[in-house]
Amino acid sequence: MNFYTTGEVSKKLSISIRTLRYYDEIGLVVPSKKEDNGKRLYNDNDVFLLEKIILLKAASISLHDIKQIINHITIFETLTIHKEQLENHLKQLQQSLNYTNTLLNILKLEEELEWKELIPLFTKEKTELNKKEKIIKFIFNKEEQRLLNEKLPKLENDPKDITKWIHLIKRIEYCLEEQKAPHSRDAQLIAEEILLLSSETFNGEKELEEKFWEVRKSEKISSSLNLYPIRKEIIDFLEEAILIFEKEKH
Repeated sequence: MNFYTTGEVSKKLSISIRTLRYYDEIGLVVPSKKEDNGKRLYNDNDVFLLEKIILLKAASISLHDIKQIINHITIFETLTIHKEQLENHLKQLQQSLNYTNTLLNILKLEEELEWKELIPLFTKEKTELNKKEKIIKFIFNKEEQRLLNEKLPKLENDPKDITKWIHLIKRIEYCLEEQKAPHSRDAQLIAEEILLLSSETFNGEKELEEKFWEVRKSEKISSSLNLYPIRKEIIDFLEEAILIFEKEKH
């Protein structure tokens, strides 16, 4: 049987010596051997018990409850708790990644962010996600939701996934700044590219495409669905350019 000092256990499990002493005081993990000089020595079973406690504590179980269940909890139950803990951690990381991508894409569009916009990276609440899901379910059926989820470029996507759309929006903004008309050559090239991208995105599902663009006209709903922001004047310019393009095409 191997024995380890308090310092060795502390280093092995990344747990403070003060915590080990506290666990001893409350009878949670009592070292198997104590020498006359007060030196604590932990054996392999003690270390394993400490590992279980660390795992349960990371799952937000109180020390009082851990003390009650530690000798009764099975390996299966311990692994289940660990699995839930990892899943929650992954979910939090994904939400953080999604919001970081959102900020990167907004930065591409607006070229500027304020520090206050970074705060939700750490404080964003689940209610926003729930609100988004309710809106999607209300507007689109299950098959449409699946297609949108798979194909639609959103702010939380990796920046490279929506670069084409962002560049097109920027080109429309330049047209507006330079007072170019929707029938201008530049505007008509943009209209053609938008139609091609839309066809790729919606797999030729014209009904879904039309329903989506109707939703897209609302800045409020677009924001709720976490889509990249498009101002009304851009939408209006684009619609007129597309109408002209399709009329001349036919």
